Amino acid sequence: MKPVLGKRVLIFGATSAIAAEVAVLHARRGDRLHLVGRDPTRLAAVAARCSALGATVTTSVADFDALQDNDAVVAHAVTTLTAGEPLDTVLIAHGVLGDQLETERDFGAAEASFHTNFSSVVSLLVPLVNRLEQQRSGRIGVITSVAGDRGRPRNYTYGAAKGALGIYLQGVRTRLHTAGVRVTTLKLGPVDTPMTRDHKKHLLFGKPGRVAAGIVAAMDAGAAEVYVPGFWRLIMPVVRNMPEALIQRLGFLSGR
Repeated sequence: MKPVLGKRVLIFGATSAIAAEVAVLHARRGDRLHLVGRDPTRLAAVAARCSALGATVTTSVADFDALQDNDAVVAHAVTTLTAGEPLDTVLIAHGVLGDQLETERDFGAAEASFHTNFSSVVSLLVPLVNRLEQQRSGRIGVITSVAGDRGRPRNYTYGAAKGALGIYLQGVRTRLHTAGVRVTTLKLGPVDTPMTRDHKKHLLFGKPGRVAAGIVAAMDAGAAEVYVPGFWRLIMPVVRNMPEALIQRLGFLSGR
């Protein structure tokens, strides 16, 4: 399917390495962008990259963990970007890995992981979904993780939040189907970004540019659930359906 050009694209969490590359790809296509992120300096840098490619770019600063503000954050972003015209594409790309061991010692740390990785995303989705359902068009992409497919000791708190988000998105996708709105769950494997700076890298780590290209292609196609990079589509069904007793005996799956 050929990409639809000249669209209005809204990106939440635009300062992440992956989302920044997605923004650049849209800028190259001539799309109009509104970028939302927490760090104004990094946000300005991403906007400058996109503007240098000739794109029209606006920005706003927000802390998505402030759930009570997110209705207003969405309203401001949509109004700034669309000026009353349809909103075409939304990507929600923020999240935090957190410290698994800390979430096991301290409930506050576990709650913070769910707050950022699930609750804050839902607080953005509620007004966005209502708007796109009313306009009866548009596309929503949300970055989740392969960690949400199976609970493993190294990241089960983060994985549980992402798994819950995946279930939520399944319901949203079916709700919006008759409205003509496409919802894409983007299940990312580990990516070599600042978010994983302390993780030992291996051949399964993706690169931000290639992952961003996979995200844009999946959303262009209106795909429902997509593994990015695509080879995780072969790996995760095996991991997801493996008997728990076997996982407990395999150190590369059961280890920290």
